Amino acid sequence: MSQVSQADPGLAGNPDDPSPAGHGYLSSKDAYLKRLRRIEGQVGGLSRMVADERYCIDILTQISAATRALESLALGLLDDHLRHCVVHAAREGGDEAETKLTEARDAIARLVRS
Repeated sequence: MSQVSQADPGLAGNPDDPSPAGHGYLSSKDAYLKRLRRIEGQVGGLSRMVADERYCIDILTQISAATRALESLALGLLDDHLRHCVVHAAREGGDEAETKLTEARDAIARLVRS
């Protein structure tokens, strides 16, 4: 089980099964969708806070919380991708393995920059 899944049991699936069928996140799809709906609610709340002219620091605090929620979701998806897609491609070898490793490296770089 992944570290992210251990920290959030709502995302637990079987990420250690690198079968080629489907995407790595499919075993946790419902949990991801649930988390995305919560994040949508947080962002909607931010709009209401601005419309209601709430205190700046309160809005910034909520932006920080929404950002952390998105980062956590991204790390979970990355973990699923590494455990499923990258592991499967590495076992198969060849160009596909190099492609998946490059994709993972680029995704990590984007997350680190954000």
